[in-house]
Amino acid sequence: MKYANTSVCNLLFALFLYGWQCAELPDCRTAIPVCADAPIMGLADGGGDIDDFDPEVVRQTGCLEKGSVSSANIENNTSWFVFRAGTGGQVGFDIEALPTGGNSTPTAEWDFAVYDPYDQLSGQNFCSIIGDGTSEPIRCNYEVNNTNFTGIGVNPETGQEGAPFLVGSQNTYDEWLDVQPGEIYYILINNFNTNFDGNPEPFMLTFTGNSVNENQNTALDCTLRDEFLGLDITACEGDPDIVLSALNSPAGSDIASVEWTVDYEDDGIIDGTLAGSDPFGAELIVTSPNSGRYFASITTASGTPPTVADVGGILITFYGIPILDRVEVLDTNLSIDPDANNVEIFVDGDGDYEYAINNGAFQDDPIFLDIPPGINTVIINDKNGCGTTEPVEFLVVGYPKFFTPNGDSINDEWNIKGIETLTNPIVFIFDRYGKLLKQLGAVDGWDGTYNGRPMPSTDYWFRFEYQEDDEGVVVAKTRQSHFTLKR
Repeated sequence: MKYANTSVCNLLFALFLYGWQCAELPDCRTAIPVCADAPIMGLADGGGDIDDFDPEVVRQTGCLEKGSVSSANIENNTSWFVFRAGTGGQVGFDIEALPTGGNSTPTAEWDFAVYDPYDQLSGQNFCSIIGDGTSEPIRCNYEVNNTNFTGIGVNPETGQEGAPFLVGSQNTYDEWLDVQPGEIYYILINNFNTNFDGNPEPFMLTFTGNSVNENQNTALDCTLRDEFLGLDITACEGDPDIVLSALNSPAGSDIASVEWTVDYEDDGIIDGTLAGSDPFGAELIVTSPNSGRYFASITTASGTPPTVADVGGILITFYGIPILDRVEVLDTNLSIDPDANNVEIFVDGDGDYEYAINNGAFQDDPIFLDIPPGINTVIINDKNGCGTTEPVEFLVVGYPKFFTPNGDSINDEWNIKGIETLTNPIVFIFDRYGKLLKQLGAVDGWDGTYNGRPMPSTDYWFRFEYQEDDEGVVVAKTRQSHFTLKR
């Protein structure tokens, strides 16, 4: 977990009048919202111990690779930023390495990756699909840097134009982005220069391209920056704490105090005031599973503007591992084909789930058609990345639509399929007038006779009862339908 060295950050902010506040946030989920209206001061603290990418699964993402040093993952010494395109056109950026401490030249070598144009309305957990390797970067550069610049577009120091990453090319720039309004992009800026001494290292991020040149104030949507707590976050129960920082507000370092509030139900009613941490209460630590919409109201030290508020707040939703609640057989097609049942899957949880039955393909709809009688399996996957169940067995009770008791050993007896797996099952068979003809258990079958006499070819009715354990309470189950005897 990485945190900014606030004193160094504030010093750099003072040195660059138009620089953006450079507080470092813990990971991709709390990426710093930025836009193109000013150079952006970045700072990474040299810890190198954060794993937005699963280190056991993701060994390479685009051109970025896991380092050979045991503590060097794809992320070594990083900053995360996010921007939303305000206009269409060409966008790039320059990452300039800056000297730190008593050094006259920079010691960091910055690499980067840019991840997909995302749709904010899609409901995807962007940082989850980045971290598990589902979403690969659309631009990146991992090349040895012989200049102080890397980025997208044209190197301002050498004039070299960007090109797709190629090992040994000594070109630290990738091709321009062609963006459309509303698209969201994540930028990972990474120092691969194995700095594990904990010393912060600064850089400056400047956006470029014809879209930015034509209108610097609208090329990137600065309302995202004004939503300084960032985009809504979906996380999993048990995930590490989420750190919200008011230092990313337009007030920058001009903070006297911060008031944090929360609406746990996201119903427009504030449920409480929370205590922030660090100087001025500028950070709030949100722990699992405290879902809710969080707000920050800042009182500035200078009094201009007197307050800064994140009006929309940030919605943080923690999802749990999916748990199968029950499978219900729907009665919609029993009269058509009792050997092909429709079932609906119910999950204990409020995640975004997809389902697969009998090792088939996943689907979003929890209703499955034409499921055979007997033992089946279902797998439930949370699309927010909060877990996948092992195959869970469930029983579909079915019955033959007809039987033919003619002595050929094929369909000579009738009973419920899978009845032997149930607790205390009883089947009652009636004629059309409601007269009880036979009572069956788990091991019996009806041969089509009553008191030794063959019954005629016609429809017969049955009532089926059994018991199941429902969270410690025994619940009686019953079903009634009909079948045909054919001779």
